Amino acid sequence: MSKKINRAYSVSNVLSKKFNPLSFSGDWETTLGTPDKAFSAIIFGGSGQGKTEAAIQFAKYLTNFGKVAYDSLEQGLSATIQSALIRNHMENLGNSFILLDREPFDDLIIRMSKPKSPDFLFIDSVQYTRINRTQYYQLKELMLKKGKGIIWISQAKGKEPKGALADDIRYDVDLKLWVEGFKLFPDGRLNGGGEPFVIFPKRAANYWKEII
Repeated sequence: MSKKINRAYSVSNVLSKKFNPLSFSGDWETTLGTPDKAFSAIIFGGSGQGKTEAAIQFAKYLTNFGKVAYDSLEQGLSATIQSALIRNHMENLGNSFILLDREPFDDLIIRMSKPKSPDFLFIDSVQYTRINRTQYYQLKELMLKKGKGIIWISQAKGKEPKGALADDIRYDVDLKLWVEGFKLFPDGRLNGGGEPFVIFPKRAANYWKEII
């Protein structure tokens, strides 16, 4: 029995393919442009630079386009996460945003495989997933198949994601979002955008003034 191979696409097939770009506006469009709904991203940065805050703000914005799940592996259901939600006025989001309390990988696969699973998934952080490269690609392919977005948060060592898996993810995802001094700096396969996003205006101004 011969092995079935994947379909090959003609130019007309490729040009007629329909994607689902997100109609970002304002600061998020200036930073990220208009990514496809099934985008992938990594937010990485040093401790205390604002990466969790950036992730929460981004998650809040994405509720305009679908349901968001945030798997808090590193901090769990904690006072720190509670404060971040309060600070970003997320009390009125209802079921558009759900927090997962250290949900393990196997349970996450089950959740995201369901017909009405969230449209976007945040995983905070890579270092606490305890998964390998094969499991990473399993989740990636599931999200792509279902047309959903996935955002990884990672600790950093210097200006690089910390650890081999985080480094692999950085090279694989669409958007590489470096956080330093309460600003998010975008790179990668951007469909427009490219400007830094200010997470905490006052703290960012103080930090970069000191650097300069």
